[in-house]
Amino acid sequence: MPKSLRSPRQVLLQALLIEARKGKGLTQADVAGALGKPQSYVAKYENGERRLDVVELIDITMVLNISVADVLYRLQMLPH
Repeated sequence: MPKSLRSPRQVLLQALLIEARKGKGLTQADVAGALGKPQSYVAKYENGERRLDVVELIDITMVLNISVADVLYRLQMLPH
């Protein structure tokens, strides 16, 4: 299966992370600071310019105080 930055699952992941961040009242800079990364890191995964690996996703969900299991469950419900 080819990797795509525009697959339905990737787009949903971006939307879920943006929704969680905004729902917590956090800016991209807030999340980036908590991760020890530049603001552009958050902007790139939110805009679909870069993919996240599993460890990065776990770190981000911890900062956002959301369940990585819930995020993965929602992603697995979409067809390949």
